[in-house]
Order: sequence, then structure tokens, then C-alpha cells
Amino acid sequence: MMRGRHPYPGTARLQRGLATVELAIALPVLLLLMFAVAEFGRLLQQYDTLNKAVRDGARYAASVSAQGSTGFVTITPTIQTEVANLVATGTVNGTGAPLLPGLSANDVSVSPTGNNLYVEVSVTYTYQPLLGASLITFGLGNSIPLDVPLTAACVMRAL
Repeated sequence: MMRGRHPYPGTARLQRGLATVELAIALPVLLLLMFAVAEFGRLLQQYDTLNKAVRDGARYAASVSAQGSTGFVTITPTIQTEVANLVATGTVNGTGAPLLPGLSANDVSVSPTGNNLYVEVSVTYTYQPLLGASLITFGLGNSIPLDVPLTAACVMRAL
């Protein structure tokens, strides 16, 4: 083999620009995967935040809703408001920004359950995607809707 010469003369000239063509073919697929993974991770993060908020609301409701020594649950309008504020903003008085974009106290439901011995807190929240209401697929199929409803619920025994 001779030094300084390509083993197959003329092939280097034929491959010039091939990397650009390969990038043009692969880039839409790579972008789709990257944006899909980012949106899915953000969806999981928001769902986790929603579950934690509902669990905190149920814990608070269970601690304040039992009336007298009977242990039966009574949900007063004040308790309903405080729990809804706690789930939506993280504080019982409702001050501060919402824990999730678009989450409000009106999305929260508080009710007695299980023969009035338990309290259930639930919330339905529509995921707010970062990239718009749907993920485009660059012509590889129908767009993927991203504004999915997230539902979280927690039941706790009144204390």
C-alpha cells in the first residue's frame, strides 16, 4: 500500500456531501423523537406534581373533616375551599401561583366516602403542552394530540 494515496481512487470525490444528505434524511426523525421525549417527561413531571398535591389535600381534609368523637366526615364549604386552594396553589388560603399552569381550585373535588369515614379528593387537569396542542410528525402520520386529561385521586380515613 502506498502512503498518501487513497486505496480506492475516485471514491472520496463521490462521497463528498453524503453526510449532508444523511443528516437531511435523519434530522426530522431525530427531532420528532427529541420533542416527544421532552413532552413525555414534562407530562410525567406534571402528573407527579398533581398526585402529590392531591395527596396533600386529602391528608389535610382527613385531619380537619372528622366531626366530634364519631369520626364521621363532614365537608363544610370552608373545608372544601381550603382543600381546593391547597391542591391548586399549595396553600390553604389560595395565595401564590398555581402549582401547574391552568390548574384552579374549581378543578378539585372533595367528598366523603365509605360510610362517611373517609374523605376523597380528586382533580382532573388538562395537560398544558409546551409545544402546542399536538406534536407534528413531519408527514410520517397523523399528528399526536398532547392536551390529554390527567386525573388524580386520593382517599384517606378521617382522623
